[in-house]
Amino acid sequence: MSKATAPPYNEPPPCAPPSYSEAVGGVPPQAPFTPSSGYVPAPPVYIPEGIAVQQAAVHPQTSTVYQSVPTAIVTTVVPLGPQSTHMICPHCHAEVDTATKSEPSLIAYLSGFVIALLGCWMGCCLLPCCIPECMNVQHTCPNCRAFLGKYKRG
Repeated sequence: MSKATAPPYNEPPPCAPPSYSEAVGGVPPQAPFTPSSGYVPAPPVYIPEGIAVQQAAVHPQTSTVYQSVPTAIVTTVVPLGPQSTHMICPHCHAEVDTATKSEPSLIAYLSGFVIALLGCWMGCCLLPCCIPECMNVQHTCPNCRAFLGKYKRG
């Protein structure tokens, strides 16, 4: 009796599972990111002579009007969580990992007050302010320091 051997692999082994940030969502890293300039030339418009044109640049020889049309910057809503998130800053348009700052939430203050009422007022009532699950997380852009959002707990 001979044992069956495993067949040799002809293709590479399967890939590893996605990382947490890929599974939860967010903007995948892409470099380099170049924001648009914001100027798009408008199609030429014929204006008969004798008509006043306001807030537009008119070419003097052809009576063609050129207007600057603002472009819409499409952003995706990136879910903010308790950890840093990879995203494109809507203020400076840089591709960043958000900077996070934790602060006690309403749940931490209320549970500390309840602990103090139960008689543990000599420092034990401050314990909820040290537990990460009782903290709100504020996300800011490390490049321009703009506020990007807050992850609230309870």
